[in-house]
Amino acid sequence: MPQRPSSEPFHSPGGATGVLFVHGFTGSPASLRDWAERTAAAGHTVALPRLPGHGTHWRDLARTSWRDWYDSVDDELSELRRRTDRVFVAGLSMGGALGLMLAQRRPDDVAGLALVNPALTAANPLLPFAGVLKYLVPSTRGIANDAVRDIDEGAYERTPTAAAAEMNRLWASVRPYLDLVHCPLLIFRSAEDHVVPPTSVALIRRQVSSLSITEHVLTQSYHVATMDNDADFIVEKTLEFIAAEAGDPPTD
Repeated sequence: MPQRPSSEPFHSPGGATGVLFVHGFTGSPASLRDWAERTAAAGHTVALPRLPGHGTHWRDLARTSWRDWYDSVDDELSELRRRTDRVFVAGLSMGGALGLMLAQRRPDDVAGLALVNPALTAANPLLPFAGVLKYLVPSTRGIANDAVRDIDEGAYERTPTAAAAEMNRLWASVRPYLDLVHCPLLIFRSAEDHVVPPTSVALIRRQVSSLSITEHVLTQSYHVATMDNDADFIVEKTLEFIAAEAGDPPTD
């Protein structure tokens, strides 16, 4: 299927610090574009890929696996490591789960994680049964654009149940090994999130081995906080986090 106009990847060369942005399930790079562009404007080298099966048609997503999603961000991380001295990973929702997996599997290559409403659990009580439901119901109503503001994150109108089952498998591959995450964490959690429950962040905080964890509660945004009323705050605190952990300021 053709790529949606709002779903283009974004890459920008910059300084010695790289930042890999990872969007969420059924979403697109549009949800992180402003965050990525403003990070690039601060002088950092930035990569914002489009995950396989995303940004086209939901039926394309139904034909992908969580390994496809992980392999794509793993490749992007390798490219950033080749071009920069250090790499931070910034993720929204399922993008946070993929970031955590990168930190688990490649601890020497991830300098820190900036996570917005990271998803390792979901509010939808039917999601755990997606592996069975995929044989009965090909898709369900989409979960896009959960924000106070009127936004368009370029997400699908339908959610393929086969892909939802793959997300469950991703989570099952991340949750048991959270103790392997040692890098500094910056976490943003919306006080009111209709997609990911507070238990997800609580699990991360309880299980990771990171010595430095900073959490900000967002009171003016729903799930897609990167496009909502707290977007400026997220950018500001992310740049401060990168500067503090990298030990060198971004170039002007």
